[in-house]
Amino acid sequence: MPKTFSLLSWNVEHFKRDDARVGRVMTALQAQDPDVFALYEVEGKEVFGALTSAMPGYTFHITEGPQVQEILLGVRCGLTAFFTQKLEFRSGASLMRPGALLTLTIAGRHYTILFLHTASGNDPRGLGLRDDMLIRACEFRATLDRAAGGSGLANYLFLGDLNTMGMRYRHVPTRSIAPADELAKLGKEAARSKMRILKKSAPHTWWNGSASTMPPSNLDHVVAANHIPFRLFGNNEVDVRGWPALPTPAEQDQWIRDHSDHAMLYLEVEDA
Repeated sequence: MPKTFSLLSWNVEHFKRDDARVGRVMTALQAQDPDVFALYEVEGKEVFGALTSAMPGYTFHITEGPQVQEILLGVRCGLTAFFTQKLEFRSGASLMRPGALLTLTIAGRHYTILFLHTASGNDPRGLGLRDDMLIRACEFRATLDRAAGGSGLANYLFLGDLNTMGMRYRHVPTRSIAPADELAKLGKEAARSKMRILKKSAPHTWWNGSASTMPPSNLDHVVAANHIPFRLFGNNEVDVRGWPALPTPAEQDQWIRDHSDHAMLYLEVEDA
């Protein structure tokens, strides 16, 4: 089936003014040539200016508020898009990042995309905030379905750095929650809303490199309405690009140093 649009999601950790790093990130981003992209942890207006200069074929939107880190969206010129930020995805925490909501209209169809950077931390508070945000994201499907005219009609997906790192319960390890269990719960919440977690080409999307004592983690995800078709990369709907695609630890370490400890998520929505 033909491609409707392509989409890239990437947490460029602590992305702020550093001309050399900004240049490397721009080069990597341009090589993917997405129709829509989201960058997370954008810090400082200088990055916004560098992007608009380096990528004149896109229009840009960025979240605003008291939080330090913002979500920046780029949309290829020629696509009809409406952007707004959704404060309810702060889950009552004023310094949390809001959701960035983008609606594309292509060939008479609306595609609603919610970009999220949920609460980090493997303490009970972090897990609680994150769980609330993800439940809200799943339940938002019902609101969109009503606007679309009936159950199951909305072309909706949400994605980003969802920080599914589980919970470590101090002094009572038996009450800890493994990251896989948190992700399984998200899968069940998604299924209740007729959605699914898309399969990725690599099991881990975050790593701090071979010298780190922390193992690679599975933090970045895409959740989509069951009826939306996606291009397959092998047997996977999401192509994980960046350090996981490199063959040696030395090359992976260099990519992480040059760009980010998060990999890129790339996907293509196909015509239904």
